[in-house]
Amino acid sequence: MAYILFARTQKLAFSQRMGSFSDEPERVWDEYDWERFLQQQDHKTEKYMELLETYLDHPQRDQIIAQEMGWTQLLEQKDWSAEVDALLEGSGSDAIDSDFEDDIPDTFEDHTLYRGAFALTIWIDQLFDQYPSLQNEPAAVKLATHAALASAKLAAALSDDDVDEIGMTIAYLKRSLKAITIAMEAAAQLLGDKHITAAQYAVVQQRLFQVRDGIITLMGDYRGEWRRRFGSR
Repeated sequence: MAYILFARTQKLAFSQRMGSFSDEPERVWDEYDWERFLQQQDHKTEKYMELLETYLDHPQRDQIIAQEMGWTQLLEQKDWSAEVDALLEGSGSDAIDSDFEDDIPDTFEDHTLYRGAFALTIWIDQLFDQYPSLQNEPAAVKLATHAALASAKLAAALSDDDVDEIGMTIAYLKRSLKAITIAMEAAAQLLGDKHITAAQYAVVQQRLFQVRDGIITLMGDYRGEWRRRFGSR
């Protein structure tokens, strides 16, 4: 699916990162080094989100987005439906696992925090299906796009196999947290404008807070691990 494709493309950028910051090739990057690097990638994220909004319901969405973003080498003729079905089957509200190394999932799709964020995007899509008029409300569009962006940033944070890239993970978690915060503001605006009911707001708020609290907990874990390995800078 499009979110998974977005996460996988981050590794292409990571492989070229030293092209921009080659003065200290042996130094381990912290979250601030990664933030500077990721700022250079922001225009690609903006383009991705625009394409996602445009082709959200198109049957060839992933192929079109991949073509426009230049990601055709990542598609590999693969059908993502099995992975999506697996995510949906396990996208409940389990507690976030904060153990840093003893229980790291094999892939980001297996991480409870990502599952919660993905389940949030599915719930919002279902709400739009039930109330099509929401698609014309700016606050609803903001809610949907930033929930999707938070999910994509989480996927990017959790998709790297190298646990030593702690700084990168923290930088992406910070961006995911920012997206969730904007989504929370949009949900509150929808309630204030009476575009959703109090019951609907309670559900989306609970899901947003679950993801937000999970991100904050995980950021604390990774920052603690950074200090343990490298000390303070």
